[in-house]
Amino acid sequence: MKRAILILFALILFSGVFAQNEKPMNDNSNKLAVLWTSGDPNVAEKMVFMYTLNAKKQGWFDEVVLIIWGPSAKLSVENEMIGDYIKRMQEAGVKTEACMACARMYDVQEKLAEMGVDVKGMGVPLSNYLKEGWKVLSL
Repeated sequence: MKRAILILFALILFSGVFAQNEKPMNDNSNKLAVLWTSGDPNVAEKMVFMYTLNAKKQGWFDEVVLIIWGPSAKLSVENEMIGDYIKRMQEAGVKTEACMACARMYDVQEKLAEMGVDVKGMGVPLSNYLKEGWKVLSL
């Protein structure tokens, strides 16, 4: 009986040590999705883009995705400075995606695609980012 208790105690003790050293198979905590919804160019330039670009360039996150949703879709194609900044982010390795429904509402889906933005239904991808443990910043 003492031997069984000692074995059980050892298993409990060592199972904690092993569990601390295990990493989840899908550790996405170092991935960032920035959900940009504002049509304000100042918000875009002075917050959203500054942080998103530097999160990638400075290595704050391994993977960075900019999601263009709502009024930001229209702003992206109508404002040359914003379009240029999106190109800089893409060149730095930021993945750009846009909500197809929103792009259609503003009739900008083709222009966004020409800019290299992946225009698609975003409900499922955004939900997956959230479920998979990505950090999500919404602005």
